[in-house]
Amino acid sequence: MTVSPNSAAAGWSAFAGIMMVIGGVWWVIVGLVALVDDAFYVVGPEYIFQFDATTWGWIHLILGIVILLAGFYVFTGAVWARTVGVIIAVLWALVAFAWLPWYPVWAIVFIAVSIFIIWALTVHGRDIAHSDVLGTEDF
Repeated sequence: MTVSPNSAAAGWSAFAGIMMVIGGVWWVIVGLVALVDDAFYVVGPEYIFQFDATTWGWIHLILGIVILLAGFYVFTGAVWARTVGVIIAVLWALVAFAWLPWYPVWAIVFIAVSIFIIWALTVHGRDIAHSDVLGTEDF
């Protein structure tokens, strides 16, 4: 039984990959800033995690590289990259749920987008490798 690629799901998978690449680049930059100048970030006295800025810099740098690479590999349909994408989307939805009292509209939008990303990456994750969602057919 052959299933044809779903272009809508491939579009959501592409969105997930692009967001992962952007987020990965952002986390790499944040990590490098913390490593270069650990006085750049100010931590309040009531912060639950008591790591210094250099530790947070390494955490952000390593996770940023993993997310960046996974974002690129989402476009190949790699299972490990889709798994990282689903984990990130779940975390994104949980954070958005925590924001509900303060930003209800944005939180609901983020939760809905997370659900679509999880659906696209789990049900139709390989479709992006077999579709022309990025318009590469002309090249």
